[in-house]
Parts: sequence; C-alpha cells; structure tokens
Amino acid sequence: METEKLDILSLSLDEIIMELDSMGEKKFRAEQIFNWLHVKKVTEFSEMSNISLELRTKLSEKFYIKRLNIVKRLESCVDNTIKYLYELDDGNHIESVFMDYKHGNSICISTQVGCKMGCNFCASTIAGFRRNLTPSEMLMQIYLAEKDSGRHADSLVLMGIGEPLDNYDNVIRFLELLSAPKGRNMSLRHVSLSTCGIVPKINELAKLRTGLTLSVSLHSADNERRSEIMPVNRSWNIEELISACKNYIRDTGRRISFEYAVISGVNDSPRDAEALAGLLRGMNCHINLIPVNKIKERSYTADRSAVEKFSARLEKLGMNVTVRRTLGADINAACGQLRREYEI
Repeated sequence: METEKLDILSLSLDEIIMELDSMGEKKFRAEQIFNWLHVKKVTEFSEMSNISLELRTKLSEKFYIKRLNIVKRLESCVDNTIKYLYELDDGNHIESVFMDYKHGNSICISTQVGCKMGCNFCASTIAGFRRNLTPSEMLMQIYLAEKDSGRHADSLVLMGIGEPLDNYDNVIRFLELLSAPKGRNMSLRHVSLSTCGIVPKINELAKLRTGLTLSVSLHSADNERRSEIMPVNRSWNIEELISACKNYIRDTGRRISFEYAVISGVNDSPRDAEALAGLLRGMNCHINLIPVNKIKERSYTADRSAVEKFSARLEKLGMNVTVRRTLGADINAACGQLRREYEI
C-alpha cells in the first residue's frame, strides 16, 4: 500500500529534522529545506538548488509542498489594497486581503473554508462551513500574496473567512511556524487574532502567552441582542466572555481590542453606547468601531455619520475608541463577499 505523502510546509523544523534523520540525512539539510520553504517560499523541490538531485528526488517521493492558485485578484485604485480569491487543491475557495497602512503592509487571512458561527451580518457564514484550513494553507496565503505583490507583510490579521479558535490546533501550529526563528520569523506581537468569543479557547490561548493581540467581536453589550446577531452568545454569554477577556489581560499583560460592527437601528443608540462603556470600563482595552459591511442577503446598513456620533459618545464616556478606516471600498474588500459571488 502506497504511503501518503506528508505536507512538509505544515511540519516544524524539529519534525523535518526527525524525518530526514530517518532518511540518513544531516540536521543542516533540514535547516536548508526549512529556509527554502519559509524564507525563499519555493513551491517545488526542484528549486532547492543547494540540495542534491538525489535528495530532492527522495523529498518529492515522501513529501509535497502545498500550493494555492490565484483565481481572482482585485486591486484597489484608491489605496493599494489587493484582494485575493484562492482555489485550494480540493476545489474550495478562500480569500485574503493585502492592505497598505502608514505603519507598513498588513495581510488579513482566512483560517477556515466557510464558518460555523452564523453571525447574521457576515458574508463568510452564508455558504456554510466546509472544512478547516491546514497550517500550510494559512502560510501560503501570506507567501503567495507577498510573491505576487512584491510587498512584504509586516503584520498579520486572522480575521478573514472562518473562526480561528474553532480551528485552534491548526492555528497554533501555523503561528509557531510563522514565528519560527529559522523560518518566516514574524513576531507574534505583530499578529492580531479575531474571535467571536469561544471562551474555553480564549482561556487556553491565554496560557500560551504568545504575545499576539486578541480582538474580540462583541457587537452588543446586551445578551438578548447579541444572541440574535451572534449565535455563539447562546453558548457563552457576555458575562462569561468578559470574564475570559479579563483573565487574558491578567495572564498575558496584553490589551484586548473589542470589535464592534455598528448596525443602524440595531446597536447604535445612545443607550447602546452607555451599556458598552459600562461593560468595558476599567479594562485594558480598545474599542474598534466598524461600519457594518452591506451584503445582499441581509438588510443591515451603517451610516458613517451615525458611526462617528456613536464614537463621540463613547469617547465622552471615557472609552478608548477608533473607527476602522475603510480600505478597498471600490473592490468590496471585506472577506467572504468575493468567495460568495464566485461560487454562486
């Protein structure tokens, strides 16, 4: 029976060392291969020019290098944002967005094909959940975007399609590979992980003390309303979520960012602002207001002036708050929309 090939891009350096040791190869060969994969970003063993032909042949027999195909690429004429639609080797599709900020380039990647969480305002959840992404499929979104754009990603946001903490083990392995000193070597202090609030996994993540920024999608300070727009609240309510967030801040020393999608007539009243400020007051946190993205399957909208008024109310109540800058507006750069349109 033929042995299934290993996804080498998802393996740690230590695991590659062990695999090559079983093949009678030295440790430094594994380090060379790891460098080719994560620094030079090759997608073929034949490109590893300082590896012998014999070893390259053995590698191709035992391993494979994950590849993604760009099936659609949209570049903004306004702000250099690039949106990618990738096809995976099983025919599924995911998205990532490359953004140009004053402080450097940031890339937002997907962690799942689809999403189980069912948030009412989100395009990613409408087509349903297909499967988790592997560490290599997350890495390749970065590597391929960097190669295609000729730009270096200085920071990373796990806020594309999917819920990162619902794919916890693969995401943690991905972060370990991303930050590996002999690999991509990105500091996890430049990584932001967005979650809708899977409380047990927030507690697990806190214990790892990775240094990343946790972004929590809150969207309402009222349990009944939050449960209506975010079904996850029925499993872990606001009180449980805030308790986990306070534990995260205590254990890691890191400030939390609370994401709040402002929806006209749903969560943008003065009372909503007062409830939000009352809930978060005293915490080491920041509120990031997001005008909700309009999608054709939902009637939710956001008025920019109303968002600014909501922000001003929060500031008067003593909160640290910003309104997210809209990037890639001319290419509908919010994740989930391009995949949804392509697969219909």
